[in-house]
Amino acid sequence: MRNHTMRKRMAHGILGLLIVICGSCGSHTTEKTMRISGTLKKTIPARQITIEKMILANDYFMKKWPDPGKPIVTNKTRPSNIWTRATYYEGLMVLYEIDPRPHLYDYAVAWGKAHNWKPAYGDPLTRHADNQCCGQTYIDLYNIDPQPQRIEPIKKNIDNMVNSDKSDDWWWIDALQMAMPVFARLGVLTGDNRYFDRMYDLYSFTKYKHGGRGLYNPEDHLWWRDADFVPPYKEPNGEDCYWSRGNGWVLAAHARTLDLLPADDPHRDEYIQTFKDMAAALLPLQRPDGFWNVSLHDPTNFGGPETSGTAFFVYGLTWGVRNGYLDAQTYLPAAVKGWNGMVQKALHPNGFLGYVQSTGKQPSDGQPVTSDSVPDFEDYGLGAFLLAGSEMAKLAQ
Repeated sequence: MRNHTMRKRMAHGILGLLIVICGSCGSHTTEKTMRISGTLKKTIPARQITIEKMILANDYFMKKWPDPGKPIVTNKTRPSNIWTRATYYEGLMVLYEIDPRPHLYDYAVAWGKAHNWKPAYGDPLTRHADNQCCGQTYIDLYNIDPQPQRIEPIKKNIDNMVNSDKSDDWWWIDALQMAMPVFARLGVLTGDNRYFDRMYDLYSFTKYKHGGRGLYNPEDHLWWRDADFVPPYKEPNGEDCYWSRGNGWVLAAHARTLDLLPADDPHRDEYIQTFKDMAAALLPLQRPDGFWNVSLHDPTNFGGPETSGTAFFVYGLTWGVRNGYLDAQTYLPAAVKGWNGMVQKALHPNGFLGYVQSTGKQPSDGQPVTSDSVPDFEDYGLGAFLLAGSEMAKLAQ
């Protein structure tokens, strides 16, 4: 009976995740034509090897955190469904998609149950994107097994924002990754375009208005982390400050939103163009070892390998190639170099991920970043790594 139940659960998992991730992808198949030459294909790491690296890193974390509901204690105690851990579960769910082992699903469900499927800190009407990030996984789990309690709190929370005219909540660029995919998932699930419309209102405030001119620089095609870094703020070398992980959040937000957004959404083309412009801007900034520096325009400001930003960039570039938005000949070598760099230089034999910058908002935070340095939170870097690996594995397949 147990084996039968697990087989049934695995089948439901695969079907549910296909529904969540593909969303409306069938309606824009002409955009998703991928062409990769035979020579380039040979450079893609073997699918099973990539999955093994993902499992290694994930097993290390799950052994360290056997209780998904255990609070996180650093400088203070926080619930385990804050944004750092929620980002990890984004990665766990894509690992489960390509390697549907029941204990991965069980671990995610136990996490949701431990928090009664509520936003972080339990505030039912929070407007803070960080506290809503956990909703991405709650909704994915609902799509696998549609139990109403899995979705009711996060839907009520987002509905409160949809039914409001307030659109100035996303004042830092990390918020795009935390919350945009939640709005997109609910839009697909309910068929209600108001989720997509309100998502764009919030996005456009961040992009065009906050800080007086918006946080997106259309000249460099990169984003300032928040209003504190809008010029005249400069890096030590006189360049604008573009934080690696911050821009990684944004690139990932576009990919995870476009995965679901209907083909006829009026803002779809803008999201696509911004994604492509960012990818082009990131390409020449990659280090020879495959990583990106924490400061994208000033390699002398705490320069060195950094895994979390790199992983998000690898995820975005690989997703863009696989879905036909980015030219494989141009972008795939950078994505493969980034993945190989992380596997060879950051991933330890026991599964620990090195070179992950601790929490913060600028290059100087969480330093030093080394192969052996342990960040204050190990979860979001792993989540980004799993997202990157999932796209690399899909590309190999």
